[in-house]
Amino acid sequence: MAEIIQRDGTWTFDGDALRLVPGRDKNVGLLRKTLGELAVPLGALAGISFEQGKKSGRLRLRLRDGADPLLHATGGRLTDSSDPYQMTVDSDRYGVAEYFVDEIRNALLLDEVPATAVDRYLLPGPAVPLSVSAGDGTASFDGEGIRLEWNWKTEEAKSAAGARTLALADIQSVEWHPAVGLENGFLRFTVRGAPTKAPPKYDPNSIDLWGFKKDPLMALVAAAVQARLPHPSAPSPTDTPPKQLTPTPPPPPEADHDALLRRLRELGDLHKSGVLTDEEFTLAKQAVLRGM
Repeated sequence: MAEIIQRDGTWTFDGDALRLVPGRDKNVGLLRKTLGELAVPLGALAGISFEQGKKSGRLRLRLRDGADPLLHATGGRLTDSSDPYQMTVDSDRYGVAEYFVDEIRNALLLDEVPATAVDRYLLPGPAVPLSVSAGDGTASFDGEGIRLEWNWKTEEAKSAAGARTLALADIQSVEWHPAVGLENGFLRFTVRGAPTKAPPKYDPNSIDLWGFKKDPLMALVAAAVQARLPHPSAPSPTDTPPKQLTPTPPPPPEADHDALLRRLRELGDLHKSGVLTDEEFTLAKQAVLRGM
C-alpha cells in the first residue's frame, strides 16, 4: 500500500483503487470538501504525474475520458482548488510523492490498463439527494427529478411560472459553466423537444450564476444528473448491427417434363410385370403427376 498525507488531503492506494480524502486546509475548495471522499478504481486511471516547484509541488491524476461524470459535466473548467484529482505537496514530501507515482504507474503497467476512452462511467458521481442554492435559484435532485426554485433576485420573466420540476427521463443534456470575469456562469438543463437560445437569466430550465462562493457546488448537481443520463459514448440502438436473417433457399429447379413421362412409362411396365401392386402403382403415379 502507498499513502501520502498532506494538508491538502490524503491519497491512499491499495493496488486496486485510489482513495482520495480532501484536507481541511483553507486552500481546499468548497466543492472538494462537499464532494468528500472518492474511490477511484485503477481501471479508471489513464496516468499520474508529479510537478515539482521551489516551495511546493503538485500531484495530478489523469482519468480516462468518459470515466467520471463530474469531469464530463464540468468539461475541464474546475479551478485547482475545486479539482479533486490534484494535490499540493510540500517540498519535504517530494520523495514520498515520487514513490507514490511509481507505485501507481507500475500497477497500471502490470494490469495493462489502457489509457483509451471508455463508453460507461466508472465512478458513480455525487450522492443524492442533493440540493444547492446559488445565483438566482436552488437546484435539487433526488435521482429521478430536478426541481428548480427561484429567489428574489430571479428575473420576473423566469420566476412568474413558479418552481419548475423536470423529470430525468425528459432531460437530454446538462451543462455547467462557471462565471468568468464579467460573464455569468450557469447550470442549464436541455429538455427533449424544447431547445432554447434564451440567456440563462431568462431560461426557466437554467440557474444563472454570478461567481459567488457556492457557484462550484452547482457542478455537483450537474455531475449527479450526468451520471444517470446515457453515457455519450455508449452505442445507441441504431448502432447495433441488424439481425442476420437465415437466407431462404432457392426453389429447386423445375423437373424435366420428358423425364417425368419416362418415369410414368417405367412405372406402367413394372405394374404390368407384377413388380408393383395396384396400390403401389397408384401412389407412385400420383407422386409423379404432382411433380408435373
